Amino acid sequence: MGLSGLVAEVLLLREFLIVFSGNELSIGIVLANWLILEALGSFLFGRKAEKVQNKIEVFTVITTLFFISLLAVIFLVRILKRAMGLSIGENIGLIPMLYSSFLLLLPVSTLHGALFTSSCQIYSSLSGQRAASIGRVYIYETVGTLVGGIVCTYLLIPHLHTFQAVVWLALLNFIVCLALLVLSGKAGLFRKATLVGLGALTILCSYGISAGQVDNLHHYSIQAQWQGYHIVHYQNSPYGNICVIENEGQYIFFEDGLPSLITPIPDIPSVEEFVHLPLLAHPEPKRILILSSGAGGVIYEALKHPVLEAIEYAELDPLLLELLRQFPTPLTESELGDKRVTVQYTDGRMYLSATQNTYDLILVGITEPSTLQTNRFFTKEFFTLARRKLDKGGILVLGLPGSLTYSSEELRNLNSCIFNTLKSVFLTVRVVPGDGTNLFLASDAPEVLPVDTEEIIARLDQRNIQAEVLIPWYIEQKLHPGWQAWFDRFVESGSRKINTDLSPIGVFYSIAHWNALFAPSLRRLFGWLERINVAAIALLVAIPLTSYLIFRPRSPRLFRAGPLLCVITTGFAGMIFDLVLIFAFQSVYGYVFSWIGFLVASFMAGAASGATLTTVILEQMGFRHFVKIELAVMGFALGCPLVLLVATTYSGNPDALLLQLIFLALAFIGGFVIASQFPLANKLYLRESTG
Repeated sequence: MGLSGLVAEVLLLREFLIVFSGNELSIGIVLANWLILEALGSFLFGRKAEKVQNKIEVFTVITTLFFISLLAVIFLVRILKRAMGLSIGENIGLIPMLYSSFLLLLPVSTLHGALFTSSCQIYSSLSGQRAASIGRVYIYETVGTLVGGIVCTYLLIPHLHTFQAVVWLALLNFIVCLALLVLSGKAGLFRKATLVGLGALTILCSYGISAGQVDNLHHYSIQAQWQGYHIVHYQNSPYGNICVIENEGQYIFFEDGLPSLITPIPDIPSVEEFVHLPLLAHPEPKRILILSSGAGGVIYEALKHPVLEAIEYAELDPLLLELLRQFPTPLTESELGDKRVTVQYTDGRMYLSATQNTYDLILVGITEPSTLQTNRFFTKEFFTLARRKLDKGGILVLGLPGSLTYSSEELRNLNSCIFNTLKSVFLTVRVVPGDGTNLFLASDAPEVLPVDTEEIIARLDQRNIQAEVLIPWYIEQKLHPGWQAWFDRFVESGSRKINTDLSPIGVFYSIAHWNALFAPSLRRLFGWLERINVAAIALLVAIPLTSYLIFRPRSPRLFRAGPLLCVITTGFAGMIFDLVLIFAFQSVYGYVFSWIGFLVASFMAGAASGATLTTVILEQMGFRHFVKIELAVMGFALGCPLVLLVATTYSGNPDALLLQLIFLALAFIGGFVIASQFPLANKLYLRESTG
């Protein structure tokens, strides 16, 4: 049950990330809906569980429905945009994201919650220990979740597609249920019907795997998801999902549902501006570093500068470049085949921190800090690192969403925040506004920036750059002094906050900008969220809870309500701990796609250990121990951010095993303190309920 739940949760989360374009807001929404619906299923089934006679048969039926609904929901998630009338490249608004994920998760999550209650009833009827049975089932479930995390990380994600993973897991569960039915030894029509039906499903799963029908279902769902497009490749990697479509010799590469590069004819105006303006601003660029999105045009344009001696290109996902070689075009072949180009298959920030090389220019090929992964290239810490790696007169180049006509508050705050963050590190920051992208150039050399238009045009001619868009009159328009003055006025009333690794306000502004475009009715909500005082809310919750723990109530009703209140708050804290660790890992390493299962597994390993320890000594424990556990939860909530703050000093080392162990240890400890409370709270509640 625990293994099945974790695998289902991770697989569905991966599918939702592709459809919802993979930001942390979508992760939080999906996980929150999963937990809420799981609790709902457990509660609703628990109200009637005592009256169920054929407990094992009912458990088997719920298990069967769980896997059938899981297969159906995966298919429905893939065609969600099509059902909502959206194209593949369009984003889904916040409200549709909330209700669509809730409705789609409804059958799967509630059924999995019912499985927990059903398991408790079966174990209780077999053992005769009502209070201890819930704790023991919780332990077994967390052990299964731990195994599920390891299986997801090392077996399912690298080697199987989603439908294969689900059917294999269903087959395993059906075999276990068959064994339970046979060993139970009971007779009856319902049991015989359940055995026949389950046997047929087991055979069907085996046939589907061996005959390739599961693969056919996978391909059919992809074709339905990408209807109207010619898909030439679709694959998950440890870092995300990549889909390649082809149209009359033009290849478009999608990462997590969003277009990342087009070849052999890219977005020429954007590429030429991004590459040539910065390189022409430097008197003699010899060595440059491109961090992400270099293939498919950027490298090609940079190679036109004869003064360049070396281009280093860091790309996190090797699969992307592998597919570029699998579907070659003259543009990509010339880029990746040039002797001056060196490709590093690693996270760009990690590489920049580890390398001893210095550069004349560093080009960040990421368009905005829309996720914690991309935000790592827009923080004060990254800008400080880049400044150290630039040679004298070196330039850092990056882009943000921009518009010369639409000046919303959200767009202003995003640009102002990153602009001020750059100014807090570099002496000079020059911005070239544009419709679509604002180009930022930052340097410590006053003689390099501001850019002189005549000198740029002269260097264009001297280097014999053959550009289609970036011609002299176009350069004069783009670099007109009035545009810099216009941008300064534009950001003057914007946010003054500094974007950092552990205070990623840039992500908030990016999501707010995205929300203003696709769900403008929620603009006030994001304004309110920015002003909210989290510390004050935490204090309001902590005061009554602490008062309850210190001044033990004499009223039986209040005393019985206490454990329930603590379990609710602790359960909420557990979800927050899990999300914080996942998001912090994303901020440090730049990817979490393949580590979600492992982090959750570590959390559940701690939960299993905590629940086991409490269950073993449950008879010797009372309210005093309950108070100590609750205080330990509070202590962990206060200590975890401090540990992460110190631990991030190691984040510059890509092989920092110590930092990975710290993340796993924090996940384990968080799970331990959270789960330690559950069996004891159950005991206290039942004791007061029965008098």
